[in-house]
Amino acid sequence: MTKENYTAQVLQYIPVFYIIWSDDLLSASELNVIENAISNDSTLSGDDKKQLKAWMNVKNPPKNELFKSWKQLIINSNVKLVEHETYPLTAFSQKVASHYHNDILFNNQIKEIEINLGIQPNHYNHLFDVHIDLEKKSSQYSAQVIDSILKGKHAEAIDSFRSVLNDPIFSWEVHRNKEEFRNHVLKQVEFLADKGYGAMAYPKEYGGTNDMEGYATIFENMMWADGSLAIKFGVQFGLFGGSIQKLGTKKHHDKYLTDTGKAELLGCFAMTETGHGSNVRGIKTTATYNKNTETIVIHTPGKNDNKEYIGNAIHSKMASVFAQLIINGKNEGVHAILVPLRNEKHELLPGITVEDNGYKLGLNGVDNGKIWFNQVEVPKENLLNKYGTILGNGEYYSEIKNPNKRFFTMLGTLVGGRICVARAGLGGAKYALTVAIKHALKRRQFNDSVKIQEDLLMDYPSHQLRLTPLVASAYVYHITLDKMMTLYCDETQPDKRQVETQVAGLKSIITWYANDAIQECREACGGKGYLLENRIADLKGDVDIFTTFEGDNNVLLQLAAKGVLSDFKAEFNSAGFSTVLKLLSSQLSDKLSTINPLYTNKTDKDHLYNPKFHVHAFEHRTRRLTYTIAMRIRGYIKKGIPSYQAFLKVQTHLMTLGKAYSAELAYKSFIEHTSTITDPEYKALFEKLGTLYALSEIRKDASWYLEQGYISGTKSKAIRQRVERLCTELRPHLNSLVDGFGIPEHLLTAPIAN
Repeated sequence: MTKENYTAQVLQYIPVFYIIWSDDLLSASELNVIENAISNDSTLSGDDKKQLKAWMNVKNPPKNELFKSWKQLIINSNVKLVEHETYPLTAFSQKVASHYHNDILFNNQIKEIEINLGIQPNHYNHLFDVHIDLEKKSSQYSAQVIDSILKGKHAEAIDSFRSVLNDPIFSWEVHRNKEEFRNHVLKQVEFLADKGYGAMAYPKEYGGTNDMEGYATIFENMMWADGSLAIKFGVQFGLFGGSIQKLGTKKHHDKYLTDTGKAELLGCFAMTETGHGSNVRGIKTTATYNKNTETIVIHTPGKNDNKEYIGNAIHSKMASVFAQLIINGKNEGVHAILVPLRNEKHELLPGITVEDNGYKLGLNGVDNGKIWFNQVEVPKENLLNKYGTILGNGEYYSEIKNPNKRFFTMLGTLVGGRICVARAGLGGAKYALTVAIKHALKRRQFNDSVKIQEDLLMDYPSHQLRLTPLVASAYVYHITLDKMMTLYCDETQPDKRQVETQVAGLKSIITWYANDAIQECREACGGKGYLLENRIADLKGDVDIFTTFEGDNNVLLQLAAKGVLSDFKAEFNSAGFSTVLKLLSSQLSDKLSTINPLYTNKTDKDHLYNPKFHVHAFEHRTRRLTYTIAMRIRGYIKKGIPSYQAFLKVQTHLMTLGKAYSAELAYKSFIEHTSTITDPEYKALFEKLGTLYALSEIRKDASWYLEQGYISGTKSKAIRQRVERLCTELRPHLNSLVDGFGIPEHLLTAPIAN
């Protein structure tokens, strides 16, 4: 057949049919999408529609001769496929038809086919002559608009800070001598302090702007300059300065906070001990009050009771030391005391021993060390006494009478540090993803014998599947951490226990995500990812420690799970028997709904993309895990097993619950924020990212959902296919999405990203 056999309108559809019957990309059910498009196409005559629908019979596909004639028509048009166009197939079809019938309008129904079926160039570019072009992105979405959505109310502070990071002092280079590296990072910290960023979270009277939320956002941006800078900055101003601000009173603020914010008083946060890491309550360092001299004596009782892995230990003049406060022979629990370490000549004071931790896997620009105290006396005024103080008569006093509540209130004030650690890890993941994706958008590898150029790495479905869900997760976690910091800073909610347990879980899943993402990016870049110049190697080393500092992730997950169980217990006890009945009814109702074949086998796109399905899936998992773990613990206790041992028996179950709860929390936070985006186009983009995150998370835990009868094998397969389809649909926008992270050009120094 020749072009004379087809109208211009039918001719536009020929590349679409040529693709379908070449690679059998679409199932019979998905041909309905094309059938609907044809039915709705007002440019087609009745005969046109009849002709097109005749080619859609899966039992009687087009004959080889017809198929070859389509191919010849396309070849003779001399039209080349332009991969980076927003709708490449629709544009290609328009150009082929226009070659034979002059100017043909862009066909919106073919565009609908391309969108709804997720057809991307990597599916069919081997069929056509491809335009050689290094252009690698769709211009549908503006990276600046995406970045502004992420920055939100902090745009001014973030933009200003990114400009400051353009100073030559932040130019990235390879450092392999720790002393030189540490001194350089110290100069960077002092530079930022001079610009007012050290005091950013402090009250205005101490040189700050009282902007803890803004502080957390710049923390992530600092990671793009250097991981060691972010951590040393966080130790000096967030941990040391934060302990003075949050645990001290006005006398401490007046005396120390301004100098701390200016980096004129360098300090460290001495909590962790060699023998006690995550178990802060069990630390051995003592702070014994001497009533006669009105001093507190700080002492390290045993060889392994020293403070360990303390950042800023080598440069510090003072330490915020956490110790067991002993008054009149009674242990009042863990409190923080300011202890001078060095004199003006930077010489160690009597009774202080500091030892360098030496080289580490990463963060070698941070001066970590061990500290011992041998009967070191400090004035009683050095006790950070917001939650517990020593009265004039030498007695201890606290408004919080319950020592457990007092302890957790003290630690709860420092939750901001865990949020910042998660943000730093997220910043590292964003940087690695940007490098890996920009590399994949220009690196070509392999082809067939017909093509004139090799395929882009990013056009391989396997490459899309390994990186695109990680990008979606970065967006979800960014929004979630913003929300957590807002809640943490909300002064109308003084009880931070709920936020503490939520942040504990989120810190765990996000820092694990960051490590996994960076490793995936390293592999996705091949040997180039292994080179120091491309920075992924250093990010691997720097972010690795985030899983175990500011709380070991496995321990924090149990803390998060116990928070969920506490809520569960409160629900159980609040209304007695009626609550139990209601709970059991809820469980039964969940079970009935999920074993219904109509639900477990539902696989249509509208259902799988619906946030209500995602929320139900997450809630069901959290609820079910909570219920079963509570029943297990109750069963053990009924047998006479002590509660501590009962918890040990369900420890892995607790961690599974902690992860499930945190994923649910993250997704709900994201969709809540997405609903506030006013631009419909960008709202749809964010919704698609949320859908990819949700389906990816459900897919990761498919074995649990299958065991519970929540989904069938058919539905599990459909979810996997939809994850792959979403990755393909987001392929044209990946460059905009990673640019939307907002990493400034002067910090994106990896050669393979430029």
